[in-house]
Amino acid sequence: MEHIPAAAWLTEAANAADKQGPGNLLRVVLIVMIVGVGLTAWFLLRGYKRDD
Repeated sequence: MEHIPAAAWLTEAANAADKQGPGNLLRVVLIVMIVGVGLTAWFLLRGYKRDD
């Protein structure tokens, strides 16, 4: 396994993203959004479970 500098790897990834279109970016955004909504719902709803 050869060592590839971070800048070269990032440039190669940016070039590959142009060829692939927005599919992978949208997939990542949707996954992050779903996880964020789940964590926000958990954070807001956990207070209703307490018996004070």
